[in-house]
This record gives sequence, structure tokens and C-alpha cells, in this order.
Amino acid sequence: MSGENISARFVVPTVASCLDLVVHLGIDPDGTRRVREIVGVPGRVENDVIEVEPIFEAHAGRLARAAGQPPRAERFESNGFDLREILGTGVH
Repeated sequence: MSGENISARFVVPTVASCLDLVVHLGIDPDGTRRVREIVGVPGRVENDVIEVEPIFEAHAGRLARAAGQPPRAERFESNGFDLREILGTGVH
């Protein structure tokens, strides 16, 4: 499936529905890779932009819990991940 017949109206929502989390990395001046942010992808698209919810964000060189929640929590739990323990809070 490629070519001019595939538009952003098809591709963007398809990608949004296929992802649960995105881990953003950055490279420090010394070349060390660090996690800068972990976001949840709930699958919503607005004006061809995939909406995300920050779950962890880097502050002063450390990851800190943000307000977002991972989407589709049941998928994590069915694979043996305890989100309450990982996130340190209640999961909605």
C-alpha cells in the first residue's frame, strides 16, 4: 500500500491506533542518550495531528511523573505489568 492514493487522512489515524506509548530520546552534549519523555497515545487525531498524553517528563535531568495515563490499561495488565506499581498512583 503505497503511492499517491494513500493520504494522511488514512495514515495518521492508522498510526495513532497502532501505538500505545512513545519514548522520546535525546542526546546529551557528551553523546549519552537519555529518555526525555514518555507519552501515551490514546488514538485521538485532531487536524491530522496525533494527540499524546505525557506520562513521564524530564525535569532537572530526571524523569518525573506527569499527569497523563497510559491508554488501554488492560493491555498492559494482561501482559503482566502492574501499572499502579509502575506509575506509583491509581490508574483510571
